[in-house]
Amino acid sequence: MPIATALSVNLNKIALMRNSRLSGIPSVTEAARVAIAHGADGITVHPRPDLRHIRPSDVYELAAMLQVEFNIEGNPFEGAMGEYPGFLELVRKVRPAQCTLVPDAQDQLTSDHGWDLQQHGQQLKPIIDELKARGIRVSLFMDADSDDIELAAALGADRIELYTESYADAFGSEQQQAVFETFLNAAERAQAAGLGVNAGHDLNLDNLALMASIPNLEEVSIGHALVADALMMGLGDAVSAYKAILVKAGLESGVESN
Repeated sequence: MPIATALSVNLNKIALMRNSRLSGIPSVTEAARVAIAHGADGITVHPRPDLRHIRPSDVYELAAMLQVEFNIEGNPFEGAMGEYPGFLELVRKVRPAQCTLVPDAQDQLTSDHGWDLQQHGQQLKPIIDELKARGIRVSLFMDADSDDIELAAALGADRIELYTESYADAFGSEQQQAVFETFLNAAERAQAAGLGVNAGHDLNLDNLALMASIPNLEEVSIGHALVADALMMGLGDAVSAYKAILVKAGLESGVESN
């Protein structure tokens, strides 16, 4: 039976704005409360060693107050730096519902590629095993054209998150359908291998509906565009607008909303 796609709101950009002043405004936890009140099914954060946006204190505070899914994403090979305890240490302390492993370098502006599991799979395997033993669902950030999708299942991952920047770049162009079919094929391969499928990066109010038409897409994680829309619409209305697209896509697939 088809499932309704969940909306996880990424709060990095709220924290980035907060960090530009010493006042604590806007509040990351209050943003989470507003997002949840307006339909968010989960909250995502991506802490980094340079503390450019989400801080360890945000992670702990969110973990203490959330009654919805908490997804922490980041590079599992990042060690301690200053007040940053290291990615895995944060995850161990918090035990979120989901941990999305992303191959970011410390100097990257944002995530820009998925895992090469031929190169990094054996390093990831014990990490995946540990996180799952702690009751944490594990998702691997993957490119849609990767040859390694089935390997993600062999390594023990529960899900993959399809990196959707190429889809967002192609949306509205002559390449849109061909690129979308690459994502559709990747999702089908993943699901055939027993993996759940998430998606995220540069999804917005224009391009979300088509991505959400992928059968049994479990979750989308959206931050940058949603927060940008919130500047004009208000955070609650922005979350509601994104959620409405997912509800409509679900109804068109014959499912009820979350």
